[in-house]
Order: sequence, then structure tokens, then C-alpha cells
Amino acid sequence: MSTTNTTNMSQQEMDQLIAQYDKESAVRQFTGPMKWISFILLVLFSLYQLSSTLFLTLPPQIHRPIHLAFGLGLVYLLYAGSSKGNKNKVGIVNIILALFGVSVCMYWVFDYEGLVTRTGNYTTLDMVVGGVAILLVLEAARRVVGVPITLIATLFLLYTYFGPYMPGFLEHRGSDVDRIIGHSYYTLEGILGTPLGVSSTFIFLFVLFGAFLEKTGVGEYFNDLSLVIAGRRIGGPAKVAVFSSALQGTISGSSVANVVTSGAFTIPMMKRLGYRPEFAAAVEASSSTGGQIMPPVMGAAAFLMAEFIGVPYLDIAKSATLPAILFFVGIWIMTHFEAKRLGLRGLTKEELPDKKEVLKKMYLLLPIVIIITALMMNISAERSAIIGILSTIVVGAFRKETRMSLADILEALASGAKMALGVVAATACAGIIVGTITLTGIGLKLANGLIDLAGGQLFLTLFFTMIASLILGMGTPTTANYIITSTIAAPALVQLGVPEIAAHMFTFYFGIVADITPPVALAAFAAAGIAKSKPMRTGVESTRLSIAAFMAPYIFVVSPALLLINTTFMESIWVMFTSILGMIGVGAGLIGFWMAKLNPLERILAIAGGILAVIPGIETDIAGIALLALTFGLSLYKARKQKQQLQASA
Repeated sequence: MSTTNTTNMSQQEMDQLIAQYDKESAVRQFTGPMKWISFILLVLFSLYQLSSTLFLTLPPQIHRPIHLAFGLGLVYLLYAGSSKGNKNKVGIVNIILALFGVSVCMYWVFDYEGLVTRTGNYTTLDMVVGGVAILLVLEAARRVVGVPITLIATLFLLYTYFGPYMPGFLEHRGSDVDRIIGHSYYTLEGILGTPLGVSSTFIFLFVLFGAFLEKTGVGEYFNDLSLVIAGRRIGGPAKVAVFSSALQGTISGSSVANVVTSGAFTIPMMKRLGYRPEFAAAVEASSSTGGQIMPPVMGAAAFLMAEFIGVPYLDIAKSATLPAILFFVGIWIMTHFEAKRLGLRGLTKEELPDKKEVLKKMYLLLPIVIIITALMMNISAERSAIIGILSTIVVGAFRKETRMSLADILEALASGAKMALGVVAATACAGIIVGTITLTGIGLKLANGLIDLAGGQLFLTLFFTMIASLILGMGTPTTANYIITSTIAAPALVQLGVPEIAAHMFTFYFGIVADITPPVALAAFAAAGIAKSKPMRTGVESTRLSIAAFMAPYIFVVSPALLLINTTFMESIWVMFTSILGMIGVGAGLIGFWMAKLNPLERILAIAGGILAVIPGIETDIAGIALLALTFGLSLYKARKQKQQLQASA
């Protein structure tokens, strides 16, 4: 069986669904000369990024503006300014905006020495160019990422100017327009700051790596491999969705794209087997969202985290491993209990792809193994990504059906550049926010305000940080969400004694979980579009299934052993063991089934035991395991009694 036959969605329908819920994918579809012009520009963008890593040694004040020039120019060509009119026609206004976008960036390149010399004493032309650059970045972010991040950046700029009129601790001396423009565009603390710097190095290359993997057909292979591994198990298609989405996360940083790519074939299978539409959609949405926290290639924000904290990306990936496993184990457990409760079967052998044929294509996973090996050998993340790209081309040549022609390579280069445009726009706009924070000192003020609001209590500070991340995540991508919360909330957690990597990982997690948390749960809504289920109910179901994603951050803040921080191997194993036990209890309680159907009291006991087992500490572990053993014993007794009654009646 081929995965392409398991879905009744056409590629066009899939593209439309992704574009509906993922603004970064809503690009113009050109025909004629503009199709080739945009294609050539996208390929050139990728080639420049590769050459800047391999051959060129440009200062950041030149490299980052060139990166941004490609980004702004292509955004105005490929993204419509409004939903009205012909979206696939550029128009003279957009061409002018694209040229302006390129021009303000190249101004840095052509007058690099002059701008460096004039630091703090800029000319009128400098101010005009800088002001136009800020406006163009804000508009590009609005088109690609959405209104919320543009609005937040604008409010931060206004706050910088109107500082003397702010109430209470928000008051500051304020800055004039020249200083705001100079700081935002002519230093490495604003638009051209660290976020865009990471976009122009690590993120772009790893996105390009994902595009090359996808071109070899590895996405479809993930689906086939997942069917072979999990398809025949109880409630097989749901477990296929969990496994496939975890793998898809290695090549896509978008929850919505993951949902549509995997869900187009897993959701119909789940529905045919007997899962409720809302549950089927929720399984896919939850699993696809978790793909962003799955090493080795995580969401774009993980690369920013490495830069902000000042540690190698490999350290971030290692720390994220156990929580990611816990997240997917939690979803797997709940899909298992739901299948048991409904009496659902797995797929038959005839419904699965040929096992031998699937195993013959295991070589397609080699690039992922190679990139992990390169990172573990302390090769830089940029060069590891390039090694991964080259290995993808070589590995794809093993068989005719996966071999990449020159046209395929060019298409992968264009596809990678196109996928990176959202990150370019988001990081440039987020740079404005970071720049105003450093200029006004509002970050420290808000961090102290957050601690004061929580009365110095760690749990309340964590709770408020979670709420802030979820609210920001309603309208901003994970990258921008993380930049804002890590600048404001993470320092507050560090002040309360939380290890820096745990504090940043906490904000990272909840920025991702926002994609499945109502009222704006884009990944869940996209899955609902495939399942034909009610979007809001699907969002609620996704939140319930992702309980592990809500619990894991609290666990690793209290017990950093889960992040492999200052711990022994046995301590980490024990934390993981009790956490998985806890997930089993919580999952059984939420679904209402273990070995048999649980009554309300048993469900409460299972959830209480699960939570206690998850909370680090020998006393809570013992109490939790005792409650779980009691609940399991009761459900096992009921299951055996029901079996005996069935045998007697037969």
C-alpha cells in the first residue's frame, strides 16, 4: 500500500489548507516571467547563504543586510498586501516596495565604512533610510507573520518615544526619533541583531536541509515507516500519526505544515477505524506540534536559544531529548487507552505497505544520522547543516526513484529559501522589539514586575510566564514568541534560581504549545479542516491530549535532571521513569480507561497518582506509585471479572 492512496485530499487542497492557517505558506503562485524571476531570486538567496558559510567571511553589518535584502525583496514579491484583488499578481506598488527593501539594506553594504565611522552622528539621509527600513520590516512581518507581532513591535517603538509619560515603574527618560532609528537599524542590537543573525546562519541552513530531505521523498517515507512500525498495534492509525509526526518534525518547523503533511493520510485512516473526528484531528495536531521540540532538528527558536544562552546547539538538542520523549509517550498512552476503550483494532497486513520495500529505503534516514554525528563531533551547526544537505544528495542517488537531478536540486534550493522567508520577517521584526528593550531597560523592569506580581513565588511566576507565552502564541510564530518571552520572562525565572537553559526551555515549550491551545489553535484548526470536525472542540481535545507538554516544563524547572543538567545517568532515568508512570496515570484518568472502564473516583485517583509521580521527590514518588498501583489493581480486577462474565455467558 502506498501512502499516497490513503488520502482523499489533492495536493492543491493541502496547499490551500496550509495557506489558510499558516500565513508563511500563503505565497503567490506565479505564471509566466514572474514565476522564473522569483524562482531565480530564491535560488540565488540559497546559493548566497551557502557561499557565505563556505567561502565568504563578511562582517555581520554586511552579511545580515544582504540576508535581509533577499528577505524583504522576496516577501514583497511573493506575499500579497491584502486579501482583496488578484493575489497572484504582483502589481507596481509591490515591485517598488521590493526595490525599496533591497535598497535600504544595500545602503549598509555600499556605505559600510561611512556608517561605522558616523556611529551616533548620522546624516539626514541615514535617518530617512533607517526610518524606511523600519517601516518596510513592519509591513513585511504583517504580510508574512501576521498583525499581532507588527502591533507589538509598534507599541514597543511608541513606548520608547513616550517613556516620560508612562505610569509607575514603566516610566523612563524616553528617546527621540533619531536615536530610535539609529539604535534600531544602525547597531547590532535592533533589526540587524542576534535574531536576524541566527536566521542568516543556523536557521536558514537547517531549513534548507529540510527542503532537500523533503525533495528525496523522505516525508512520504516517514509515513510508510510509521505504518510498518505502529500500524498493526491497537488503534494503529493514531499511533502512526504520533510516530510519523515526530519524524516529520525533523524536516519541518511548522506545526500547521506537519499537520497537513501527515494528517492528510492519518486522519482519514483514524476516522475509518472508529475514532471520533475531533479525537483523530487532535491526535494529529498534538503530535505535529510536538515535532518542533523533537531533536535533532527542532523549531527555529531552538537555534536562537543556543545563541542567547551561549551554548552549542547540541547542548540544546540533548536537553530537549527526554522532555520530547515524554511528550510523545504521553500522547501515545492516551491514544492507546482511547483505542482500548472503544475496542478499536489495528490495521491489517493488507492495509500496510510492503515491509521489505520500506526497509529497503532505510538509507533515506542516513542524512539525519550524519547530521547528528557531525554535531556530536563538535562540528559547527552551520557546517553540520551543509554536510547534511550534501549527504542528502549523495544518499538520494542510491536509488533511481530518490535520485536528485539538477532541476530537483534547484527546486530544493528555491523551496528552502521560500520556507525561510517567514523566519527572516519574524526575526527582523522581533529585532525591533529586542532593540527597544535594550534601549529602555524595560526587560529588567518587566521581569522584576513579574516577580513582584507573583509575590516572589516560583510556581506563580512560572504560571504567569506560561499564560504570557500562550497569549503571545495566539498571533505570533514560535520564533517571535520565544524572543519576546525569553527577553522578559526568562530573566525573572533565572532570578528565582532556575537554571538558565531550563528557564529558556520553559518559554520555548509554551510558545509551541500555543499552536494547539484555544481560542486560537492554528494547528488544531488545520487538523479540524481535514477531519471535518468542530475546530474549537478539536482545540480542547488537543490540549487534553498534550497534557504532557503542559506538565513537562514544570517538571524540568523543579528537577533539571530531566534536561540532563548537573545530574547522573541514574537520576535522569529515575525522573523519566516516574514521569512516564505519571503520564500513564494521568492519561488513564483523562480517558476514563485502564484495564477496564474507570468510575469517577478511580479516574480522580489515577490523575492524582499520576501528578504525584510526576512531581520530583521521593515522598511524592512513593505516594504516586501507591495510588497508581491501587487504581491499576482495581481496573485489573474489573477487567478479569468482566472476562469471566463473558466466558460464563458464552
